[in-house]
Amino acid sequence: MRIVNVHRAKTQLSRLLEAAESGEDVVIARAGKPVARLVPVDSDERTPGRLRGCITVSENFDAPLPVGLGQAFGGDPE
Repeated sequence: MRIVNVHRAKTQLSRLLEAAESGEDVVIARAGKPVARLVPVDSDERTPGRLRGCITVSENFDAPLPVGLGQAFGGDPE
């Protein structure tokens, strides 16, 4: 773990960001007391449509449930 004071963090931000990107734990401290941690942003961002073709919905998806199934889950007995 690398602990740096605020002044050093301001003057060496680019280097500290590179360290965090490479997996190093970087903590910024004020007067020796840790106040923040630099962490890499999760690069696995959500992309609309990226699962297109991987998921299918059956034609009877919204069909009524079989008799008694709702009751088994504490719902309507019909």
